[in-house]
Amino acid sequence: MGSIKMVLFDLDGTLLPMDMEEFTGGYFKLLASKAAPRGYDLQSLVKTIWHGVMAMVKNDGSCKNEDAFWKDFASIYGEDKAVEDRPLFDEFYANEFKDAKRFCGYNPEAAETVRWIKNQGFRIALATNPLFPSVVTETRIRWAGLEPDEFEFFTTYENSNFCKPNLDYYREVLEKAGLNGEDCLMVGNDVGEDMVAAELGMKVFLLTDCMINKENKDISQYHRGSFEELKKYMEEALAFGLTENM
Repeated sequence: MGSIKMVLFDLDGTLLPMDMEEFTGGYFKLLASKAAPRGYDLQSLVKTIWHGVMAMVKNDGSCKNEDAFWKDFASIYGEDKAVEDRPLFDEFYANEFKDAKRFCGYNPEAAETVRWIKNQGFRIALATNPLFPSVVTETRIRWAGLEPDEFEFFTTYENSNFCKPNLDYYREVLEKAGLNGEDCLMVGNDVGEDMVAAELGMKVFLLTDCMINKENKDISQYHRGSFEELKKYMEEALAFGLTENM
């Protein structure tokens, strides 16, 4: 059994408690309000964004997720409108997006646990599904009570070529870290998107506070529980030498 050198954390539903439907619904309404003066209506804009999300999820690695999204956006609204209105969306994410905080919860144990793990000598990174720009990811990290620079790196649509649950996403993360799967622990709340990391030899921990299990998979095989259980798991890893954290 390999030793844990780095702990990878998911963000939404893991470090940042949320109901995904409530969050996306609220966030889309804020975005539509910003975009309405430029002729966008809520229904068509939401449909377009989801279409762009799927383009990123299906990304074969031939481009960054950012390019996959905007290429898809341009295919729907036209290249000229995509170029003309992109600054509007950038402005929204830098400013009004902060108001979406009210659609999320907050658990102080998240930041406390991340810092405790880091203080034990583990490397930490944020392996959040790279569907958002960096500025949005940084904002959501702060909502969780953490700072972006507390992580060695975090995945965004600008720096990633794949999305969860594609195993190539996790391969890309391992490449960024310079590690093998056996060197890492993936902590996440989504059985389908996060626990798949085990297929690359990673240890996994299922955080059950906001668990998502769309396919109703058997979770008995996974270490799982709250942040308290995660801390106990890490303490056992230290006690039994499942770490190289010196």
